[in-house]
Amino acid sequence: MSKKCLRIDVDFEAGSTFTDGSDDSDGCAYKAYDSIRKEWRHLNFFEHECYLTARVPRVKRSDGKVRMVSPPWSGKVSGFTLLFEALLMQLCKAMPVHNVSQLVGVSDYLIWRILDVYIDSAKLHEDLSRVDSIGMDETSIAKGHDYITLFVDLKERSTMHVSKGKSHETAVDFVKVLESKSGCREQVKDVSCDMSPAFIKGVREQLPNAQITFDKFHIMKIINHGVDEVRRAEAKTNPLLKGMRYTVLKNDENLTIKQRESKDILLSAIEFKISLT
Repeated sequence: MSKKCLRIDVDFEAGSTFTDGSDDSDGCAYKAYDSIRKEWRHLNFFEHECYLTARVPRVKRSDGKVRMVSPPWSGKVSGFTLLFEALLMQLCKAMPVHNVSQLVGVSDYLIWRILDVYIDSAKLHEDLSRVDSIGMDETSIAKGHDYITLFVDLKERSTMHVSKGKSHETAVDFVKVLESKSGCREQVKDVSCDMSPAFIKGVREQLPNAQITFDKFHIMKIINHGVDEVRRAEAKTNPLLKGMRYTVLKNDENLTIKQRESKDILLSAIEFKISLT
């Protein structure tokens, strides 16, 4: 542990009474039955790592059950305060988990565990009753062909569901989640996705009132591929097209001066050829 470390010890007065915070709490206050010493990582004090240590009381209820009293500063994951967990959540919104780990000196595993706890808690109470426009797209999660499909609320710009694979069954999974959280499949009017036959089938079968819009990225990818195929074929008989791949495919604002001059020459040649015909 770092030598630059601040420890704050918290204790309770003899004779204090406590109400346990368990789900089956009877609401009664009891004196401490015994106590256990615990430690929590807290927000840094200047450059010093800060830890809270305390005797945490346990109470013995009238039904004979012994329950630990959770301190108000304790986070959802053992060993961290609520404020420290809140800091980790904010950092993870701005940078990769591994970078956060290096910054605060907490293992990747523990940070992912905290994220899982808070995300699961938030998803448990999620309301999808107003969802009517969604986006869906697949991405690989590992080397090879290990895919997941993400479903996004296009208006709220938030991920609603992640399904394993990229088949039409992912739409089935999504609709189950949607309807379990007060959503309605008939209410979905717009879906943005790529031109995957599996996605089209899933949307048509599971979201009967949805109109499909193919996203611009995939359309432009297909168009660019077609343009490049034509360029390759024409370049065999037209020397002007040799070495012009990126000049033809790049946006005008991204062209270098040399590429822009080459493109102007090419366009002039095309216009001249059209005028002759």
